Amino acid sequence: MSELLVDFITSLDGYASGEGWPGFWGLEGPEYLAWLGEQPEVTHLMGANTYRLMSGFAAGEVPDGQDEFRPEEEASVDELTRAPKVVFSSSLEEPLTWANATLIRDDAVETVRAMKENGSGILSTIGSLSLCRSLLRAGLVDRFRVVMFPVITGATGAERIYDGYPDVALDMIGHRTFDGRTQMVEYKPRVLEHPPLGSPA
Repeated sequence: MSELLVDFITSLDGYASGEGWPGFWGLEGPEYLAWLGEQPEVTHLMGANTYRLMSGFAAGEVPDGQDEFRPEEEASVDELTRAPKVVFSSSLEEPLTWANATLIRDDAVETVRAMKENGSGILSTIGSLSLCRSLLRAGLVDRFRVVMFPVITGATGAERIYDGYPDVALDMIGHRTFDGRTQMVEYKPRVLEHPPLGSPA
C-alpha cells in the first residue's frame, strides 16, 4: 500500500509564494539542500496550474524578476523532470510535454484512493492547493509536512495555503531545524468533524 504525503514549503505566515521572491525565498542553506537530496524517490501528484508552472520552468521559462535560474532552483526542476508525475486535469490535453508526466481526467480523490490501495512507495503532492485540500478532506493523507522559511510575506504573499481547510488535529511525528533558521515539522493529520467545544454540524 502506498503512503500519501502532503508536502509544503511556506513562509512563516503560511504563504506558498511571494511576488518578487525567488524559489525557497532565497534562504535555502547547505543543510536543507543536503536533506532534500537524501529524500526517497516519490511519485508527484499535481493539478493543472502547478503543472503549467513547473513544466514551464523545465522548458526554460525563468520566474518573473529573474534573469536566470539559480543553481539550487535548476537542480530542483531537474529532479522533478526525472521523477514520475501524475497530473489531474480536465483542461490539459494529451500528450503532456513534460517528461514522465501522466494525465488523469478521472476524479482525483478516487484515483488517489486506488493508487494508495494498489501501489507501493510514496505519493507526494507538490503545490496544488485545491488538490491537497480535497485529499485531506477525504482522509487520504498519511503525513503532512511543512518546511517553514524564516520570512513573513504579509505584503507580497500569494496563495495562502490553509484557506478553505477543514479543522485538522495534527500529531507530531518529526521535526528538524536546518541551517539554524529553517524549520521542518511533520504530522499525522486527523480531520475533525467539529472543534472540541463545538457541536456536530
